[in-house]
Amino acid sequence: MPFGIPPSGGPLSRSRTRISASSLTRYLRCPKQFFLTNKLGLSSPKSISQILGVVLEDSLCAILMRRPVGINSLNGIESWCYGLAEQEAAKCFELGKQRWESTLWQNSTQSWDDVAVEELAKKIKNGLSLFLKEVEDCYNSNGGPYLEMFRSGISPFKIPSPSWGDEPIFPIPDKVRNFGMRTWSEDEPMTWQASNEPISWPEAWEIARPWVKDPRVHQPQRLFHPDGWAAGELDLVLRWDGKIRLIDIKSGNPSSKFAQSLIHQLNFYAWLWSETHENQPVDRIEGWYLGGPEIVEFAVPNQDELADLGTMYRNIHREMLELGEGPVKIPDNYPAPCTQSAGCFWCSFGNKDFDYDSDYLKTLETIDVTITSPSQKIGEIQSRVNIKGKFTGQWGPLPNHYAEPVLGAMVSVSGTQITIEESEPNSFPSLHHYADGEVLIIDALPGVWRGNPRLYLDNKSRIIPIDSSSIDELESYEITRVGLMRTRANVEGIIASIDKRTGVRLDEKPWSMLNLHLWDGNHIVEVVAFGSSITSQMLAMKPGEKIKIISAELGWRSGLPQLRIDQRSTRIIKLD
Repeated sequence: MPFGIPPSGGPLSRSRTRISASSLTRYLRCPKQFFLTNKLGLSSPKSISQILGVVLEDSLCAILMRRPVGINSLNGIESWCYGLAEQEAAKCFELGKQRWESTLWQNSTQSWDDVAVEELAKKIKNGLSLFLKEVEDCYNSNGGPYLEMFRSGISPFKIPSPSWGDEPIFPIPDKVRNFGMRTWSEDEPMTWQASNEPISWPEAWEIARPWVKDPRVHQPQRLFHPDGWAAGELDLVLRWDGKIRLIDIKSGNPSSKFAQSLIHQLNFYAWLWSETHENQPVDRIEGWYLGGPEIVEFAVPNQDELADLGTMYRNIHREMLELGEGPVKIPDNYPAPCTQSAGCFWCSFGNKDFDYDSDYLKTLETIDVTITSPSQKIGEIQSRVNIKGKFTGQWGPLPNHYAEPVLGAMVSVSGTQITIEESEPNSFPSLHHYADGEVLIIDALPGVWRGNPRLYLDNKSRIIPIDSSSIDELESYEITRVGLMRTRANVEGIIASIDKRTGVRLDEKPWSMLNLHLWDGNHIVEVVAFGSSITSQMLAMKPGEKIKIISAELGWRSGLPQLRIDQRSTRIIKLD
């Protein structure tokens, strides 16, 4: 199957603690870059190429999901789909423009006026030309090994290649509301030849069509490792000839500075496919460059190499989890920047010898931030605490504020009931292994949710049951008094970055999140707002502006502090 059922994660089953192809390649390029962008969540000015890379791929896949009804030649199919490319290019242009104009932080050196519809159409046609070669090969092979299965109405694949005329496949259909009331287009019905007749060109297109991400499916269409710590999202899967070919679409060309990462990305997909398909081998791994068109093929790792890759990925994942702790000092020297990574932005901050500096970062370095009452320095935000109390109940998994399923429990401390929960899914999977009774919770992360204090647990936290054998060990820990545990923060500083994301949850409910990063001259912290907490004031804010935030809720993400906007009690004040 090209995708699986998400084991855990947020609205789109994403997790900062799960390794993916993009996080892997970024980590391999530069651990510093990974830490700042993936773990801390710092964004950078969005470029036009980032937007076009997504919409171009979607436009190409939209055509691949069509059917060439009544066309009986390769030239006819080519003319038909190239005509669709012209239409999709116009849609692609308008959609890209909308996304560019709604971006909160744009690359100031770029303009949408420089985008040409003709160039978009050319790239879509280039992608179609690569697929048409597959159609031709399928026709010359008389449909390959699955022709008669298709003609009999039986799909050879558990998850068929999607088409606009067929019903989509949802990973979690029980979460889809009113599914039975929906209708799916049948404007392009498929007509198959009789058994043992020569293959037709529409049949060759239908059989050769790759699996692509179905745009009608709002749920994640990814492969998930059985243990939940790795995931990958494939672009194309070709399988018409009985072989498995994994293909990644690139909007540029092989000379791009990012091209060296493609081999790592495809090897990761080949390994993940093997892990999720009972060691089924992948026959080919390829990159399709729309700027060419050009296909770049790599050797597929053998079983021994896949095993070695799995070990390497687990080690890297462990390193990712251990990277960083508490309020983040910036600029700093850890992890050290590589000085030559592709796509660097924040790595250059504070590094005088770095080659990829920017005017914005140079300006940021010259700003003097003065902290005024009642604000505190970000570096002084309370981090790990030790709490002594009594377990009174366990719950979950239930959704947290990210709609992620996490385990939780209750602990009574000096008569006060406090919720404890995993900081992220699977960050403390043993939480329900402890019986009710007196415990010492070590290295918990203090926070609050909807006005109530909360403790978050991750892989660095511990729970010690209190009994006669643990008395000596307990005396070595300093216990934090609940009344002195800080759960809110007043901070001020410069907006270093800002971004907004929207989407649809598994149950089709919309979600939105705005995150910005506040820098006080020494440390930086992520500030997030969800749904109705996102105000017009926040949407108007720009990097470089100085603000004060009063009574933000303290939470944690990947071991790093995260301030959350509570629309009922948090105030944001713009400063001169």
